[in-house]
Amino acid sequence: MIFAFAVAPVVLVTLLIGLRGVAAMRTTSDFLVASRRVSPLLNSAAVSGEYLSAASFLGVAGLVVKDGVGALWYPVGFTAGYIAMLVLVAAPMRRSGALTVPDFAEARLASPALRRVAAVVILVIGGLYLVPQFRTSGLVLSVVSGTPYWVGVVIAGAGVAITLALGGMRAATYVQAFQFVLKLVLFIVPAVWLLVAVGPAVRSDAVHPVEFTRFERDTPVTFRVGVTMDVSEPTSVRTDGGPAVLAPGPWQVAAGTRVIFPAGASVPEVRGEPLPGGSGWQRPLLDLQNAGYPLLGTWALLVSLMLGTMGLPHVLMRFHTSPDGRSARRTAALTVGLLSMFYLFPGIYGVLARVLVPHLYLSGATDTAVVAMPAQVDAGVAGTAFTGLLTAGAFAAFLATSLGLVLVVSGAIAYDLLPGGLGALRIAVFGASTVVVLLALVAIRLDAGVLVTWGFTVAASTFCPLLVLGIWWSRLTVAGAMCGVLAGLLGSAGAIAATLFGPPLSGWPAILVAQPAPWTVPLAFGTMIIVSLRGRPPAWAAAAMLRLHLNEDRAASGGPAALRDLRHSTRSTRRSSTVRRSLGRLVR
Repeated sequence: MIFAFAVAPVVLVTLLIGLRGVAAMRTTSDFLVASRRVSPLLNSAAVSGEYLSAASFLGVAGLVVKDGVGALWYPVGFTAGYIAMLVLVAAPMRRSGALTVPDFAEARLASPALRRVAAVVILVIGGLYLVPQFRTSGLVLSVVSGTPYWVGVVIAGAGVAITLALGGMRAATYVQAFQFVLKLVLFIVPAVWLLVAVGPAVRSDAVHPVEFTRFERDTPVTFRVGVTMDVSEPTSVRTDGGPAVLAPGPWQVAAGTRVIFPAGASVPEVRGEPLPGGSGWQRPLLDLQNAGYPLLGTWALLVSLMLGTMGLPHVLMRFHTSPDGRSARRTAALTVGLLSMFYLFPGIYGVLARVLVPHLYLSGATDTAVVAMPAQVDAGVAGTAFTGLLTAGAFAAFLATSLGLVLVVSGAIAYDLLPGGLGALRIAVFGASTVVVLLALVAIRLDAGVLVTWGFTVAASTFCPLLVLGIWWSRLTVAGAMCGVLAGLLGSAGAIAATLFGPPLSGWPAILVAQPAPWTVPLAFGTMIIVSLRGRPPAWAAAAMLRLHLNEDRAASGGPAALRDLRHSTRSTRRSSTVRRSLGRLVR
């Protein structure tokens, strides 16, 4: 019922809009950047639709349930990053004439090797960002309709692959702009309904939280992953095997177990996780890893999100679809306003979910809190209808973000690593989607918000230094850029691997390993600067930078004399990059 009412129309409309781009897609530029003809208003709606991922639509509210109101720093970081992008990156990136971030890297420093390294970084970021989109689509559909987890994952993967193969960036632009409007409506209207329907008592409980220690009603909990919990007192429950009494002490729950806790029963504690609603839950800071350093944890998150936004390859590619640098800057400015409007509401869902569905933290399914609430408020037609609307909005979030990510990953494969035409790009789309689906099938136990934040961390540690210094510092060298990108990549990826597979840590080291941006970003910047100062930049570096900062009308009329110095370098250097080809045309 929910699938037919909510998910199927969103997937169908996505595919139909994808057909719109078929006739207009004839070249690689059409596929990757929609021939650079997207207006600022349409582009900002598409950027917003692409950026509002599962972590925004569902993940923030789920993190509020689990980690407390300090999780509201996530939307602050998500939005503030665009201000830095507006000031430092948007217009120069568009003026570069590049199609992808690796394309810009090679053009700026004339290094095919740096281009390949940047393409590998895109694959890492894309994997960390895409897996939670597909993973949450499977989780949400299984919660609201009872289908197996893999069904939602496969539906999301197939819808994204077919849409992109049909229409490329042009189709993605129309889909993402449409889905931003859809997500905005389907997020705001149910929020207003929930606030009215829950009544004054629940609204009061939402703003005066107490620790979740007793079940208020008979509560079924399905554990999709295995977990260890501590039982504080003898507790009678019902399982698939019949009634049972839990003895005080540790309790190992196997994956797939369904337990019904009776009203008034004591809530068992998940090892390593505080109960929702306690004193720490109300603190307006984020205590990462429960390490006891909330201020450090909050700053670590903000550094990752704000600087990571400047380096997200699927967002940067969006600015290349603008007609000129001025349009790219307008796109970034409009995007800040649109995102700010959306992010007024995740906090409402989060504090209501702590009252209505706090038990989701037991099973690690807090990402589904938004779609689980309407049924708790109204078991009739209204609850079902609003569950369907929120599920439709959630799938729109999965698809819109996944379109941009799969597009940029396929571009890294078939344009930067293994250059090919439209056929190669289409094959790469299906190949990338298949790999991400397989990864998502085994990533059910990982939080969407955590995975997405790691994607931001890698972007902040690699592309942010490369772009900022490449755009604003003429002395950057190939060796400096290469060493800095590799240092940031190895540092951030190593920290992520240590978090997943290493021994548990405590205190501030746990924060700096789980969220390494405070040290990996300075490491990358410092490495680039120190290594570059020991070498010499290419002779045409200053002239190449002028192109990034001159308005297009001045560049088109010939620009300053420094641009003419490029004539020799562009003729004597292998011009595989889009930017260097355009530089050659400019000076002739």
